[in-house]
Amino acid sequence: MDGNDRPSRHDTNRGNIMKSIRRRAATAGALAILALGGTLAATAPASAATVGAYNGACGTGYEVFTSTPIKSSQTTVAATTYVAYSSADKQWCAVTVRSKPGARVFMEVTLDTWPTSSTPATDAGSYTTFAGPVYKDLPEPGLCMTWSGSIDIYYNSDSGLCP
Repeated sequence: MDGNDRPSRHDTNRGNIMKSIRRRAATAGALAILALGGTLAATAPASAATVGAYNGACGTGYEVFTSTPIKSSQTTVAATTYVAYSSADKQWCAVTVRSKPGARVFMEVTLDTWPTSSTPATDAGSYTTFAGPVYKDLPEPGLCMTWSGSIDIYYNSDSGLCP
C-alpha cells in the first residue's frame, strides 16, 4: 500500500493472485471432501456387507447363534451357514450366505435334528446370494440340531444346540 491507503497496482495484482490461490485451495478442499465423502459412501455398503456376513434372511427377532464356514480352499471362505434362533417363535433358522454374490451357482442349506432325523428342512437351488432360510421347531429333549450348507462342490456341516 502507498501513503494514501490506496492499493497500488502491484498490491492489487498481489491481492488478486492471493484471492485466486485461496479460491483454488477452497475448491481443492471442497473437491477433496466430496471425493472422501463419495469414497465413504461407496465403501459403506461394502463394509456393511462384510464378507460372509449374516444377511437377516431369517426375519425379525432371529439372532445368530452360531455359524459354519464353507471353504473352497484352506484360506478362502466361499459361503457361511448361519444358524439363528427366535425365542418368540421358538424356532431355529438356517441360511447359507455366499461370501461374494455373483453368477448363479448351486447352493444348499439343511437344518435337522440329531441323532434321530425328523423331516429335514432343506432349500437347494441355483442362487446368486443365499440359500434358505429354512426353519425347524425347538428339538425334543435328547435331540440336537444339525445343519449343513454347500456352495458349488464345497460342503460343511456341524451339530449341537441341544436343549
